[in-house]
This record gives sequence, structure tokens and C-alpha cells, in this order.
Amino acid sequence: MQRYFAKDYKDKLILEDSDIHHIKNVMRMKINDEIEIVYDKKLYICNIDNLEPFSLSITDTILEENKLSLDVTVAIGLVKEQKMDLILQKLTELGVNTIIPLNMERSIVKLDAKKLEKKKVRWETICKEASEQSKRTDIPIIGDIMSLKELVKLDYDMKLIASTKEKNKMLNYYLQSVNKCAKIIVVIGPEGGISDSEELFLNDNNFNSVSFGNLIFRVETAAIYVAAILNYYSSTR
Repeated sequence: MQRYFAKDYKDKLILEDSDIHHIKNVMRMKINDEIEIVYDKKLYICNIDNLEPFSLSITDTILEENKLSLDVTVAIGLVKEQKMDLILQKLTELGVNTIIPLNMERSIVKLDAKKLEKKKVRWETICKEASEQSKRTDIPIIGDIMSLKELVKLDYDMKLIASTKEKNKMLNYYLQSVNKCAKIIVVIGPEGGISDSEELFLNDNNFNSVSFGNLIFRVETAAIYVAAILNYYSSTR
């Protein structure tokens, strides 16, 4: 059953115009077809009562929360558009709660306030569609672009850096001490990686460098890799 996120609920569930277009013109649904609508993390089963004008009625309400037992944030250096799109999509599918774009020394991409506003709308749309596809009942939060000095002020139970310098301490070394519902943040560098000075600064502010093994991953691979491991760890313990 197709899933959508409602933008509001005022006596009735209200969908985005783009979602109504998708229902009618892409999925070619008909009157009396059923769809899933999520609002405020609650799942509603709805019947399509009419197409012109579009209207729904709720037939069932399900208290469903598809989320990890860990609260995972991935902070990632700004990267090129195609890579960022892929990262946002896959991190959403893998249950990441928050994604924070970072201004870093080796980031090729630079965004001013105007460009950021447009990018963020695009990023939020990607996360919304990926949440619908993966049957989530929430959409990841995309934070404002931060500097490392701003990032280190955030409060987390465990702070990690995807490092190419660290050789011994793998991710499972730190996960052994993680409690249920712990808040974890992982910093991943841009295409050129995290500079030595940035990693040292993060280490000095209670971030632990973690190895992903002998292979050096592309930034998009590193993001998916860490999210997949945390997803697996969260669902099997």
C-alpha cells in the first residue's frame, strides 16, 4: 500500500499538492483504493472517496513506530549534489534520525544563505520520499549547516569520527558499551576527507576516531556503511 505524509490535520488529513498529483496521475489510483497516511508519527489507513476534488476518509488508525532503538545522527561534510542526494536517501532508508551538513576544510561545495534555502527544500523532499518508500513513520531532521565549532557543543552519549588514521578501534569496539536508546553522532568528511587538524580538534572535544577497516571508502559509501551497521546493531540486540 502506498504511503504518504500529511502536511496537516484539521478535521481531515491534508496532503501536499504534489502527493495528490502522484496519487492521481502517477499511481493512477481510483475511488475506493486505500492508501497509508502518516501524520504526527501516527499511521492512518485511508479510503479515496473522490478524485475531483480529491478527498479521503479514515478507515483505521494504527499506532506504528518504525524506528531504531538508537538515536543516530550523521554529520557529513558538504559534498556534490548527486552524492548528497544518494546519502540523504540511503540514510533515511536505514533509519537515521538527524542529518547535519558540515562546512569543512576540504568541502568543495560552498553554499550561501540563498542557495542553502533551495537546497534544504530539495533535501527535505528526498528524505520525505525515502521515508514513504521505506515505511517510516517519521522523516529525518536535516539540520542547518554547521561548523565543527558549533557541532562540538551538541550533546550526545557517544561521539565518533570516521577516521582513516585510526587503525585499531573498529565500530563494534564502541558499540559494546552503547545503551538502548543512546544518542550517537558520527562525523564523516567530504570528498577530500577530514583534515588532520579537524580530527585533532574533534578528538580534543570528546569525539573518538573509529576505523572502518583497511579499505578507504568514498564519502557516500562511508555514510551508508556506518548507518547500515548501526541499523543492524539496533535491530539485533
